[in-house]
Amino acid sequence: MQLKWLGHSCFELAETKKVLIDPYISQNPVAPKVEVVPDIIAVTHGHADHLGDTVDIARKYGCRVVSIHEVSKYLEAMGIQCEKMNKGGTVAIEGVRFTMTEAVHSSSIDGGSAGCPAGFVIEDNISVYHAGDTALFGDMRLIGELYRPEVALLPIGGRYTMGIREAAIAASLIRPRVVIPMHYNTTPAIEQSPEKFSELVSSLCPSEVVILKPGESFELR
Repeated sequence: MQLKWLGHSCFELAETKKVLIDPYISQNPVAPKVEVVPDIIAVTHGHADHLGDTVDIARKYGCRVVSIHEVSKYLEAMGIQCEKMNKGGTVAIEGVRFTMTEAVHSSSIDGGSAGCPAGFVIEDNISVYHAGDTALFGDMRLIGELYRPEVALLPIGGRYTMGIREAAIAASLIRPRVVIPMHYNTTPAIEQSPEKFSELVSSLCPSEVVILKPGESFELR
């Protein structure tokens, strides 16, 4: 699987299908302005820096969007084809499995409630856990034990999500092969050192930390 980081929490996973997660691209000051052509879009919650360009991309390419029920209802009202789900559930879309997990955060669209925030375990030969926007919580250990993700995408920015200390503990609970930090250095409010995060993770567990720049990719086999 190839994992490309497009800045903030946006990743493109390319294996049998192309899955685009939290496509905050056109308004993201650090995202490379590249053309993305996904088969499926996954949205963790309704905040603008995660819902991002979902509507425009889904309309342009006719791809389905998987998200929590309330976000899906909002998107369906705009003519987008959605796969509704909720935490603890699993859906298979074009052979890719999406399991929705807990996330400790908030969710809104245009100032109105948009259900709950979530994370995803996405399985397409390789299993990837995208934590979404979240604080540290103890049941991350269960996510590791139940789904055994090979890659964990963890926010480290602080202020709106867990910071580097909490995210390093999260890595030690999940124990994936690879950890990739996200949701940092997009704006001054969430400036962090991914190198410091890597040092903390290495002191707690054997997971490899891969630090990407926006637009860079990592391949796992």
